[in-house]
Amino acid sequence: MSNTIPLSFLDLAPVPEGKTIAEGIAQTVETAQQAEKFGLNRFWMAEHHNMPGIASAATSVLLSHIGSQTKRIRIGAGGVMLPNHAPLVIAEQFGTLQALYGDRIDLGLGRAPGTDGATFQALRRQMKDAERFPQDVQELMYFLGNDTEDSPVQAFPGANSNIPVWILGSSLFGATLAAHFGLPYVFASHFAPQMLAQAISTYREQFKPSAYLDEPYVMLAANLLLADDDATAHYHFTSAQQSFVRLRRGERGQMPKPTHDMDSIWSSAEKMMVDNALSVSFIGSVQTVKPKLEAFIATHQPDELIVTANVYDQAARLRSLELTSQLKLFTLQS
Repeated sequence: MSNTIPLSFLDLAPVPEGKTIAEGIAQTVETAQQAEKFGLNRFWMAEHHNMPGIASAATSVLLSHIGSQTKRIRIGAGGVMLPNHAPLVIAEQFGTLQALYGDRIDLGLGRAPGTDGATFQALRRQMKDAERFPQDVQELMYFLGNDTEDSPVQAFPGANSNIPVWILGSSLFGATLAAHFGLPYVFASHFAPQMLAQAISTYREQFKPSAYLDEPYVMLAANLLLADDDATAHYHFTSAQQSFVRLRRGERGQMPKPTHDMDSIWSSAEKMMVDNALSVSFIGSVQTVKPKLEAFIATHQPDELIVTANVYDQAARLRSLELTSQLKLFTLQS
């Protein structure tokens, strides 16, 4: 492993309190352009439904818009929740993206529905559809591959595109599946870090070389919010912390404004839960964050890091991106 690794960005298209969805999307475009400007490798978006603070429900549509507003950075899903869709439809959507934007497209796949039961029903799906995930992944890769010429059903666009497919996960299931298929693996340590070490160890040990990948490739997700001083970073990160509390309480709402008084918002039990879920978070000045990030990378040896900064304040998000080059831990493209 080289001294530096690629750095990518995961965006949820946050809609801040008091702003419209259109304004939230405009901020996401600006974030993608800045990620490209500062040399990041990928800009991924995640599929969520029935959440007023997240505007990336129609993930492929929004990715197309991002593609039209950027030039180099890879764009992709991190991820598409495959149980919500027919594999053919996703092959067509991402085949269309590749037709539009060339070999900049990534397709990360998740097994969770990414929503609640009522919304799953509204999507005309059933919870048991997730049980078909391994078969659906195979079917999707088939539609994106080179061997469908004699098939009665083909993806147009999509066939022969060979878009890179990634498996996303936060448990041993995804790690085992990615290893079995010989696909790259992303672990969702930014909100579900409990099985991090076990999952990537399982993936690396069980990995089978494939037509897609010769060796295991691990990308880890983290929360990263850099600012000119620690206090400013921690202040802005309270937006993400509040969002997590609301999610666990079943409360709906847009991305909350930061606060100087989290203790008036969460209980001690909720604080413990949030601190645990968001334990893979690097918040503060470059000087504070760098040694902690170095230790994390040294411990887990990821091939790439994907970070998110799901906060209310757009200027804070852009400043964080700007400061990443000062960490000198990442291979940034000029």
